Amino acid sequence: MTKRDAPTETIMVRLNRLSQLFNSFDPSPFNEKDLDSDAEDFIVGWLRDIGDKNFRIRVSLLADEAQKAPAEDIANGIRNHFDYKLKNERRQLRLQFQRGRNALLIGLAFLTICLSLRALVAQMLSPPLEPIVGESLLILGWVAMWGPLDVFLYGWWPIVERSRLYRRLSQAEVEVRKVE
Repeated sequence: MTKRDAPTETIMVRLNRLSQLFNSFDPSPFNEKDLDSDAEDFIVGWLRDIGDKNFRIRVSLLADEAQKAPAEDIANGIRNHFDYKLKNERRQLRLQFQRGRNALLIGLAFLTICLSLRALVAQMLSPPLEPIVGESLLILGWVAMWGPLDVFLYGWWPIVERSRLYRRLSQAEVEVRKVE
């Protein structure tokens, strides 16, 4: 690690018990356990506050609690948890774009139907009914396009942001310190 890559911030996680870090209902070994949701929220929130600075995670544990699992298992458990979250977010992004494509096809088909009906209404109805029904169909068709537009313009940004955070956390330097 070069001086430029050296962590400039430290996410401090102080614990009385190891069970405060890992989900106590998860029977997996430490390096495969899920983090406790409060611990995860704390770490992710701190990283959001840090921004793009280099960082490390420091877990401080009472000495007798630290003996329950090797420091490397705790560090791997934290990184593995965020790697799993990263893979899940990537899967969510793929599903989001798949939903967007499906919504786009449905929206375009519905818009086409509305525009065709509008042209038909223009031939069949006379004022004052024709402009009201015609404009209503036009608006309805374009409103149907909001779903896919929402997906492709706004819906994927939060997933990408979470993925970015989880990627950084899955590669984080994690140190475990015993305190008396």
